[in-house]
Amino acid sequence: MAKNILTEENFKRLEGIIEANKGKKGALMPVLHEAQKIFGCIPLEVQKRVSNELEVPLSEIYGVVTFYSQFTLEPRGEYVIGVCLGTACYVKNAQPIIDKISELTGAPVGGTSADGKFSLEATRCIGACGLAPVLTVNEDVYGRLVVGDVPGIVAKY
Repeated sequence: MAKNILTEENFKRLEGIIEANKGKKGALMPVLHEAQKIFGCIPLEVQKRVSNELEVPLSEIYGVVTFYSQFTLEPRGEYVIGVCLGTACYVKNAQPIIDKISELTGAPVGGTSADGKFSLEATRCIGACGLAPVLTVNEDVYGRLVVGDVPGIVAKY
């Protein structure tokens, strides 16, 4: 990991979240959501701590973390760029857009740039088919894109 996220301070914050949720039905999801916020990802060391404290098998936690796309095992970049590759976006040339973003940022699809600034994800349909092709940068949405729009968008970040 680029920077040490596994600090004692972060683990103390996690302990507080676990204590607040311990014994509650369905505690795992809220604890994992907060762990993701605290650490920026949910690496094995964090999964083990959650497993021990909530008495949930590590295999179950790993299954949840790898199943749901909002969770990640590795830290994401400061800016997470998601390019929709759903049917409407794909047929309107989303693939060249994602290729251009990868070229400009140095982030491979599904990975993070060497400087830790950008993560690039190919997403499923985000429900904005009327704006196809669509990309998001964190919470910002850009639609009706062409490859020529990409350099200006990346430059903003």
